Amino acid sequence: MRVQTAAFLLITSTAYGFAPAAVRTPVIHNIGNAVSFQPAALALSDKRRSTVSMDMAKSSTMQMSSEAADSGEKSLGSKIFDMYTKTANVATTLFPLWTVLFTALALKRPSTFDFFTTEYFTAALAALMLSMGITLTPDDFVAVASEPSSVLMQFALCYGMMPALAFGLGRAFGLDAGLLAGMVLVGSINGGQASNLCTYIAKGNVALSVLMTTATTVGAIFMTPFLCKTMLGTVVPVDAAGIAKSTCQVVLAPIAIGMSANKFFPKFVKAILPFAPVVGVVSTCLLVASAVAQVAEPILNAGISLQLPVLLLHLIGGLVGYWLPKLTGFGEVKSRTMAIETSMKSSAFGFLLAKLHFGDYIARVPSAVSVVWMALTGSFLAVVWRYIPVKDGE
Repeated sequence: MRVQTAAFLLITSTAYGFAPAAVRTPVIHNIGNAVSFQPAALALSDKRRSTVSMDMAKSSTMQMSSEAADSGEKSLGSKIFDMYTKTANVATTLFPLWTVLFTALALKRPSTFDFFTTEYFTAALAALMLSMGITLTPDDFVAVASEPSSVLMQFALCYGMMPALAFGLGRAFGLDAGLLAGMVLVGSINGGQASNLCTYIAKGNVALSVLMTTATTVGAIFMTPFLCKTMLGTVVPVDAAGIAKSTCQVVLAPIAIGMSANKFFPKFVKAILPFAPVVGVVSTCLLVASAVAQVAEPILNAGISLQLPVLLLHLIGGLVGYWLPKLTGFGEVKSRTMAIETSMKSSAFGFLLAKLHFGDYIARVPSAVSVVWMALTGSFLAVVWRYIPVKDGE
Protein backbone atom coordinates (compact mmCIF):
# COMPACT_ATOMS: atom_id res chain seq x y z
CA MET A 1 0.00 0.00 0.00
CA ARG A 2 2.82 2.39 0.89
CA VAL A 3 4.58 1.69 -2.39
CA GLN A 4 1.40 2.38 -4.29
CA THR A 5 0.80 5.64 -2.38
CA ALA A 6 4.38 6.75 -2.98
CA ALA A 7 4.10 5.91 -6.66
CA PHE A 8 0.85 7.83 -6.91
CA LEU A 9 2.33 10.93 -5.27
CA LEU A 10 5.43 10.71 -7.47
CA ILE A 11 3.42 10.38 -10.66
CA THR A 12 1.06 13.16 -9.59
CA SER A 13 3.84 15.54 -8.68
CA THR A 14 5.69 14.76 -11.90
CA ALA A 15 2.61 15.38 -13.96
CA TYR A 16 1.94 18.54 -12.04
CA GLY A 17 5.45 19.74 -12.67
CA PHE A 18 4.84 19.65 -16.39
CA ALA A 19 1.25 20.98 -16.19
CA PRO A 20 0.32 24.45 -17.45
CA ALA A 21 0.15 27.24 -14.91
CA ALA A 22 -3.64 27.59 -15.35
CA VAL A 23 -4.38 24.34 -13.54
CA ARG A 24 -2.29 25.26 -10.50
CA THR A 25 -3.96 26.56 -7.37
CA PRO A 26 -1.89 28.34 -4.75
CA VAL A 27 -2.37 26.98 -1.28
CA ILE A 28 -0.69 28.97 1.44
CA HIS A 29 0.74 27.02 4.37
CA ASN A 30 1.77 28.68 7.60
CA ILE A 31 5.48 27.94 7.23
CA GLY A 32 7.06 31.34 7.40
CA ASN A 33 5.96 33.24 4.29
CA ALA A 34 6.44 30.31 1.95
CA VAL A 35 3.82 29.62 -0.68
CA SER A 36 3.51 26.14 -2.19
CA PHE A 37 1.52 25.25 -5.28
CA GLN A 38 -0.59 22.11 -5.42
CA PRO A 39 -3.08 20.68 -7.90
CA ALA A 40 -6.55 22.09 -7.25
CA ALA A 41 -8.12 18.67 -6.81
CA LEU A 42 -5.62 17.67 -4.17
CA ALA A 43 -5.86 21.01 -2.41
CA LEU A 44 -9.68 20.88 -2.15
CA SER A 45 -10.26 17.21 -1.52
CA ASP A 46 -7.38 16.15 0.73
CA LYS A 47 -7.13 18.68 3.57
CA ARG A 48 -5.89 16.01 5.92
CA ARG A 49 -2.87 15.26 3.73
CA SER A 50 -2.11 18.97 3.54
CA THR A 51 -2.19 19.25 7.32
CA VAL A 52 0.12 16.27 7.71
CA SER A 53 2.48 17.73 5.10
CA MET A 54 2.47 21.04 6.94
CA ASP A 55 3.32 19.36 10.25
CA MET A 56 6.07 17.35 8.60
CA ALA A 57 7.45 20.49 7.02
CA LYS A 58 7.42 22.30 10.35
CA SER A 59 9.15 19.38 12.04
CA SER A 60 11.69 19.15 9.24
CA THR A 61 12.34 22.88 9.39
CA MET A 62 12.91 22.77 13.16
CA GLN A 63 15.20 19.75 12.82
CA MET A 64 17.20 21.42 10.06
CA SER A 65 17.53 24.56 12.18
CA SER A 66 18.75 22.49 15.13
CA GLU A 67 21.23 20.60 12.96
CA ALA A 68 22.43 23.85 11.44
CA ALA A 69 23.05 25.25 14.91
CA ASP A 70 24.93 22.10 15.93
CA SER A 71 26.87 22.22 12.67
CA GLY A 72 27.75 25.83 13.36
CA GLU A 73 29.04 24.93 16.83
CA LYS A 74 31.06 22.00 15.51
CA SER A 75 32.42 24.15 12.76
CA LEU A 76 33.61 26.74 15.28
CA GLY A 77 35.22 24.08 17.46
CA SER A 78 36.80 22.46 14.44
CA LYS A 79 38.18 25.79 13.30
CA ILE A 80 39.73 26.46 16.70
CA PHE A 81 41.25 22.98 16.86
CA ASP A 82 42.54 23.23 13.30
CA MET A 83 44.11 26.57 14.15
CA TYR A 84 45.81 25.03 17.19
CA THR A 85 47.01 22.04 15.15
CA LYS A 86 48.54 24.28 12.51
CA THR A 87 50.18 26.46 15.17
CA ALA A 88 51.52 23.40 17.00
CA ASN A 89 52.93 21.99 13.78
CA VAL A 90 54.70 25.26 13.05
CA ALA A 91 56.02 25.45 16.61
CA THR A 92 57.29 21.87 16.41
CA THR A 93 58.88 22.50 13.03
CA LEU A 94 60.70 25.52 14.48
CA PHE A 95 62.17 23.38 17.25
CA PRO A 96 65.77 24.26 16.24
CA LEU A 97 64.93 27.97 16.37
CA TRP A 98 63.49 27.71 19.89
CA THR A 99 66.62 25.83 20.93
CA VAL A 100 68.82 28.63 19.59
CA LEU A 101 66.73 31.34 21.29
CA PHE A 102 66.67 29.58 24.66
CA THR A 103 70.40 28.88 24.39
CA ALA A 104 71.15 32.52 23.53
CA LEU A 105 69.12 33.71 26.50
CA ALA A 106 70.85 31.24 28.80
CA LEU A 107 74.28 32.43 27.60
CA LYS A 108 73.44 36.12 27.87
CA ARG A 109 71.51 35.97 31.15
CA PRO A 110 72.20 32.70 32.96
CA SER A 111 70.34 33.92 36.03
CA THR A 112 67.08 33.77 34.05
CA PHE A 113 67.01 30.01 34.61
CA ASP A 114 68.06 29.99 38.26
CA PHE A 115 64.49 29.00 39.11
CA PHE A 116 64.93 25.74 37.19
CA THR A 117 66.32 23.74 40.07
CA THR A 118 67.18 20.05 40.10
CA GLU A 119 63.60 19.20 41.05
CA TYR A 120 62.22 21.10 38.06
CA PHE A 121 64.91 19.59 35.84
CA THR A 122 63.84 16.08 36.84
CA ALA A 123 60.15 16.97 36.44
CA ALA A 124 60.75 18.35 32.95
CA LEU A 125 62.55 15.17 31.91
CA ALA A 126 59.66 13.14 33.30
CA ALA A 127 57.14 15.31 31.43
CA LEU A 128 59.12 14.82 28.23
CA MET A 129 59.05 11.05 28.64
CA LEU A 130 55.37 11.06 29.64
CA SER A 131 54.49 13.01 26.48
CA MET A 132 56.16 10.22 24.50
CA GLY A 133 54.70 7.44 26.63
CA ILE A 134 51.10 8.26 25.74
CA THR A 135 51.92 7.62 22.07
CA LEU A 136 52.99 4.03 22.83
CA THR A 137 51.37 0.70 23.60
CA PRO A 138 52.84 -2.51 25.07
CA ASP A 139 52.55 -4.07 21.61
CA ASP A 140 55.09 -1.52 20.34
CA PHE A 141 57.70 -2.81 22.79
CA VAL A 142 56.83 -6.43 22.08
CA ALA A 143 57.40 -5.80 18.38
CA VAL A 144 60.73 -4.09 19.06
CA ALA A 145 61.90 -6.76 21.51
CA SER A 146 61.26 -9.41 18.87
CA GLU A 147 63.98 -7.79 16.73
CA PRO A 148 66.87 -6.93 19.12
CA SER A 149 69.31 -6.37 16.25
CA SER A 150 68.36 -2.68 16.07
CA VAL A 151 69.14 -2.10 19.75
CA LEU A 152 72.44 -3.98 19.46
CA MET A 153 73.43 -1.99 16.36
CA GLN A 154 72.75 1.33 18.07
CA PHE A 155 74.56 0.21 21.22
CA ALA A 156 77.61 -0.52 19.08
CA LEU A 157 77.35 2.90 17.42
CA CYS A 158 77.01 4.64 20.79
CA TYR A 159 79.92 2.92 22.53
CA GLY A 160 82.06 1.92 19.55
CA MET A 161 81.92 4.43 16.73
CA MET A 162 81.24 7.61 18.76
CA PRO A 163 84.17 7.31 21.23
CA ALA A 164 86.55 6.54 18.35
CA LEU A 165 85.18 9.49 16.36
CA ALA A 166 85.57 11.82 19.37
CA PHE A 167 89.16 10.71 19.89
CA GLY A 168 89.97 11.11 16.18
CA LEU A 169 88.45 14.61 15.96
CA GLY A 170 90.25 15.69 19.10
CA ARG A 171 93.55 14.58 17.64
CA ALA A 172 92.84 16.10 14.24
CA PHE A 173 92.09 19.53 15.75
CA GLY A 174 95.10 19.39 18.06
CA LEU A 175 93.22 19.62 21.35
CA ASP A 176 95.33 19.52 24.50
CA ALA A 177 95.08 16.65 26.96
CA GLY A 178 92.29 18.16 29.07
CA LEU A 179 90.02 19.00 26.14
CA LEU A 180 90.76 15.67 24.48
CA ALA A 181 89.71 13.88 27.67
CA GLY A 182 86.47 15.88 27.67
CA MET A 183 85.81 15.03 24.00
CA VAL A 184 86.30 11.31 24.62
CA LEU A 185 83.99 11.51 27.62
CA VAL A 186 81.24 13.08 25.48
CA GLY A 187 81.64 10.28 22.95
CA SER A 188 81.55 7.63 25.67
CA ILE A 189 78.35 8.55 27.47
CA ASN A 190 74.82 7.28 26.90
CA GLY A 191 72.10 8.65 24.62
CA GLY A 192 70.04 11.59 25.85
CA GLN A 193 66.33 11.54 26.70
CA ALA A 194 65.61 14.40 24.26
CA SER A 195 66.33 11.92 21.46
CA ASN A 196 62.91 10.36 22.09
CA LEU A 197 61.16 13.64 21.26
CA CYS A 198 63.28 14.18 18.15
CA THR A 199 62.52 10.61 17.04
CA TYR A 200 58.81 11.37 17.39
CA ILE A 201 59.16 14.55 15.32
CA ALA A 202 61.21 12.70 12.67
CA LYS A 203 58.50 10.01 12.35
CA GLY A 204 60.83 7.38 13.72
CA ASN A 205 60.05 4.48 16.05
CA VAL A 206 59.51 6.01 19.50
CA ALA A 207 59.28 2.65 21.28
CA LEU A 208 62.59 1.63 19.73
CA SER A 209 64.10 4.98 20.70
CA VAL A 210 63.03 4.56 24.34
CA LEU A 211 64.53 1.06 24.48
CA MET A 212 67.78 2.32 22.95
CA THR A 213 67.99 5.21 25.41
CA THR A 214 67.36 2.85 28.30
CA ALA A 215 69.91 0.30 27.02
CA THR A 216 72.69 2.87 26.58
CA THR A 217 71.85 4.54 29.92
CA VAL A 218 72.16 1.23 31.77
CA GLY A 219 75.21 0.43 29.64
CA ALA A 220 76.88 3.64 30.82
CA ILE A 221 77.31 1.99 34.22
CA PHE A 222 80.14 -0.14 32.87
CA MET A 223 80.88 1.16 29.33
CA THR A 224 81.75 4.78 30.23
CA PRO A 225 84.36 3.87 32.90
CA PHE A 226 85.77 1.12 30.66
CA LEU A 227 86.18 3.42 27.64
CA CYS A 228 87.72 6.24 29.66
CA LYS A 229 90.17 3.81 31.27
CA THR A 230 91.06 2.22 27.92
CA MET A 231 91.37 5.38 25.81
CA LEU A 232 92.56 7.89 28.39
CA GLY A 233 94.13 5.80 31.11
CA THR A 234 91.77 7.48 33.55
CA VAL A 235 89.34 5.71 35.83
CA VAL A 236 85.97 7.46 35.96
CA PRO A 237 83.91 6.18 38.90
CA VAL A 238 80.21 6.07 38.15
CA ASP A 239 77.37 5.82 40.68
CA ALA A 240 75.73 2.68 39.26
CA ALA A 241 72.87 2.66 41.78
CA GLY A 242 72.20 6.36 41.14
CA ILE A 243 72.09 5.87 37.36
CA ALA A 244 69.71 2.90 37.73
CA LYS A 245 67.45 4.90 40.06
CA SER A 246 67.40 7.93 37.75
CA THR A 247 66.64 5.71 34.76
CA CYS A 248 63.59 4.30 36.52
CA GLN A 249 62.37 7.71 37.72
CA VAL A 250 62.96 9.74 34.59
CA VAL A 251 62.56 7.21 31.77
CA LEU A 252 60.80 3.98 32.68
CA ALA A 253 58.14 5.23 35.15
CA PRO A 254 56.74 8.07 32.96
CA ILE A 255 56.72 5.77 29.92
CA ALA A 256 54.83 3.10 31.88
CA ILE A 257 52.29 5.65 33.14
CA GLY A 258 51.78 7.01 29.65
CA MET A 259 51.26 3.56 28.14
CA SER A 260 48.84 2.61 30.93
CA ALA A 261 46.80 5.74 30.28
CA ASN A 262 46.78 4.95 26.58
CA LYS A 263 45.46 1.44 27.30
CA PHE A 264 42.87 2.16 30.01
CA PHE A 265 41.80 5.72 29.14
CA PRO A 266 42.05 5.87 25.33
CA LYS A 267 39.47 8.67 24.94
CA PHE A 268 41.31 10.89 27.40
CA VAL A 269 44.64 10.18 25.71
CA LYS A 270 43.15 10.88 22.30
CA ALA A 271 41.99 14.27 23.58
CA ILE A 272 45.39 15.30 24.97
CA LEU A 273 47.59 13.63 22.35
CA PRO A 274 47.79 16.72 20.09
CA PHE A 275 49.42 18.58 22.99
CA ALA A 276 52.21 16.01 23.48
CA PRO A 277 54.69 17.45 20.93
CA VAL A 278 54.29 20.96 22.37
CA VAL A 279 54.94 19.70 25.91
CA GLY A 280 58.00 17.85 24.63
CA VAL A 281 59.42 20.88 22.82
CA VAL A 282 58.90 23.20 25.81
CA SER A 283 60.43 20.66 28.21
CA THR A 284 63.46 20.13 25.99
CA CYS A 285 64.08 23.86 25.52
CA LEU A 286 63.96 24.42 29.29
CA LEU A 287 66.30 21.48 29.88
CA VAL A 288 68.83 22.73 27.33
CA ALA A 289 68.65 26.31 28.63
CA SER A 290 69.08 25.20 32.22
CA ALA A 291 72.15 23.09 31.41
CA VAL A 292 73.68 25.87 29.32
CA ALA A 293 73.02 28.51 32.00
CA GLN A 294 75.03 26.48 34.52
CA VAL A 295 78.11 26.46 32.27
CA ALA A 296 77.64 29.67 30.28
CA GLU A 297 81.14 31.01 30.92
CA PRO A 298 83.03 27.90 29.68
CA ILE A 299 80.87 27.81 26.54
CA LEU A 300 81.55 31.47 25.76
CA ASN A 301 85.27 31.00 26.37
CA ALA A 302 85.50 27.99 24.07
CA GLY A 303 86.99 28.93 20.70
CA ILE A 304 86.21 27.67 17.21
CA SER A 305 88.91 25.03 17.64
CA LEU A 306 86.59 23.31 20.15
CA GLN A 307 83.19 24.34 18.80
CA LEU A 308 83.86 22.78 15.38
CA PRO A 309 85.03 19.32 16.52
CA VAL A 310 82.10 19.05 18.95
CA LEU A 311 79.65 20.01 16.19
CA LEU A 312 81.26 17.48 13.82
CA LEU A 313 81.05 14.79 16.50
CA HIS A 314 77.25 15.06 16.65
CA LEU A 315 76.72 15.73 12.94
CA ILE A 316 78.97 12.96 11.60
CA GLY A 317 77.68 10.64 14.31
CA GLY A 318 74.12 11.25 13.11
CA LEU A 319 75.00 10.70 9.46
CA VAL A 320 76.95 7.51 10.13
CA GLY A 321 74.19 6.41 12.48
CA TYR A 322 71.77 6.70 9.57
CA TRP A 323 73.72 5.36 6.61
CA LEU A 324 75.45 2.42 8.28
CA PRO A 325 72.14 0.80 9.35
CA LYS A 326 70.61 1.78 6.01
CA LEU A 327 73.40 0.06 4.06
CA THR A 328 73.23 -3.05 6.24
CA GLY A 329 69.55 -3.71 5.56
CA PHE A 330 67.63 -1.75 8.18
CA GLY A 331 64.52 0.14 7.06
CA GLU A 332 64.04 3.91 6.86
CA VAL A 333 62.21 4.29 10.19
CA LYS A 334 64.78 2.27 12.14
CA SER A 335 67.67 4.07 10.43
CA ARG A 336 66.25 7.48 11.36
CA THR A 337 65.75 6.32 14.94
CA MET A 338 69.33 5.02 15.22
CA ALA A 339 70.74 8.19 13.66
CA ILE A 340 69.07 10.48 16.20
CA GLU A 341 69.93 8.16 19.10
CA THR A 342 73.57 8.09 18.03
CA SER A 343 73.84 11.83 17.45
CA MET A 344 72.15 12.97 20.67
CA LYS A 345 74.29 12.21 23.71
CA SER A 346 73.46 12.93 27.34
CA SER A 347 75.86 15.87 27.46
CA ALA A 348 74.60 17.13 30.82
CA PHE A 349 75.53 13.79 32.36
CA GLY A 350 78.96 14.05 30.77
CA PHE A 351 79.44 17.49 32.30
CA LEU A 352 78.53 16.11 35.72
CA LEU A 353 81.04 13.25 35.38
CA ALA A 354 83.78 15.62 34.25
CA LYS A 355 83.00 17.94 37.13
CA LEU A 356 83.09 15.17 39.71
CA HIS A 357 85.80 12.86 38.46
CA PHE A 358 88.22 14.75 36.20
CA GLY A 359 90.88 16.76 37.98
CA ASP A 360 91.42 19.20 35.11
CA TYR A 361 88.72 21.89 35.02
CA ILE A 362 89.03 22.30 31.24
CA ALA A 363 87.88 18.69 30.74
CA ARG A 364 84.29 19.69 31.48
CA VAL A 365 84.16 22.35 28.73
CA PRO A 366 83.54 19.92 25.79
CA SER A 367 80.45 18.58 27.58
CA ALA A 368 79.18 22.13 28.09
CA VAL A 369 79.65 22.93 24.40
CA SER A 370 78.09 19.60 23.48
CA VAL A 371 74.83 20.47 25.26
CA VAL A 372 74.14 23.11 22.61
CA TRP A 373 75.33 21.30 19.48
CA MET A 374 73.68 18.04 20.50
CA ALA A 375 70.27 19.70 20.78
CA LEU A 376 70.68 21.69 17.57
CA THR A 377 71.92 18.73 15.51
CA GLY A 378 69.22 16.36 16.75
CA SER A 379 66.38 18.83 16.29
CA PHE A 380 67.66 19.79 12.82
CA LEU A 381 67.73 16.16 11.67
CA ALA A 382 64.27 15.61 13.16
CA VAL A 383 62.70 18.55 11.36
CA VAL A 384 64.30 17.63 8.02
CA TRP A 385 63.06 14.05 8.23
CA ARG A 386 59.63 15.20 9.36
CA TYR A 387 58.96 16.43 5.81
CA ILE A 388 60.50 13.47 3.98
CA PRO A 389 57.81 10.80 3.52
CA VAL A 390 58.46 7.24 4.64
CA LYS A 391 57.56 4.56 2.11
CA ASP A 392 55.19 1.80 3.16
CA GLY A 393 56.96 -1.15 4.73
CA GLU A 394 59.99 0.86 5.86
